[in-house]
Amino acid sequence: MTTFITDRRSTEYSVDRALCLARAAQLAYQDESTIESTAHDWGFDRVRHHVTTFQPPFPLTDTQAYTMADDDMIVTAFRGTEPVQLRDWLSDATTPPWPGPGGTGFLHYGFAEALDAAWSHILGAVQEFRDHAQTVWFTGHSLGGALAMLAGARLHFEEPRLTADGVYTFGQPRTCDRLLAGAFDKAFDRRMYRFVNNNDIVPQLPPEPVFHHVKALRYIDSDGALHDTVPALGGLVDRARGLTADAFAPASDGVRDHLMDRYIEALEKNRS
Repeated sequence: MTTFITDRRSTEYSVDRALCLARAAQLAYQDESTIESTAHDWGFDRVRHHVTTFQPPFPLTDTQAYTMADDDMIVTAFRGTEPVQLRDWLSDATTPPWPGPGGTGFLHYGFAEALDAAWSHILGAVQEFRDHAQTVWFTGHSLGGALAMLAGARLHFEEPRLTADGVYTFGQPRTCDRLLAGAFDKAFDRRMYRFVNNNDIVPQLPPEPVFHHVKALRYIDSDGALHDTVPALGGLVDRARGLTADAFAPASDGVRDHLMDRYIEALEKNRS
């Protein structure tokens, strides 16, 4: 059994906390019984699943997430999807933007639709489970990272009494315009951490300048070392090193670096 973080009421950043939330994000890819048994092994006695399906022409088949809680901590983790499934519709800048939470800025229509479809269930679970002033967290990988960030934004701007204590995302795509990103940065200073592994292709989508990232970056270099920012002078060199690490398939580095296992391996390596 992998132990989940023990200090569940603390809101301080740590690599251990990031690792536990990365494992929670990875767990979102499993079936419901595995999620429930693992959550119980971690000490969470309440679990709620959130699954919404879509019909064509919407490019996603469903939104999947789960919320787990004990008397100290509530975690909602969103499931991601494969980079190939994301690439085409994330690169389509012709889709009209969706108004941001609380009327702040705009966000990518696909992300907004995917979150909105499950939001009432997620919000209901957080409100129901928060009976001991528990800390509240959102996490996710890939598409799940975008939904985790936007869930944090929606909770903050629309339900401020329930503002999340932390949002940790892994391989998250760009989600919103500059206005919403700036408002989120201000609201979630030292509470949002966006992990990017070297040449991970998904954080490069959808395209700038329409869509932007929030600032709170944690960059994993080609050797697996964790940095607070992309090294100013060495960033391009480091990315080039990652691209040439596999001489037989250099183009695959962007997909390989997106794997959730890669994020967890790096975080394990960087534990103090």
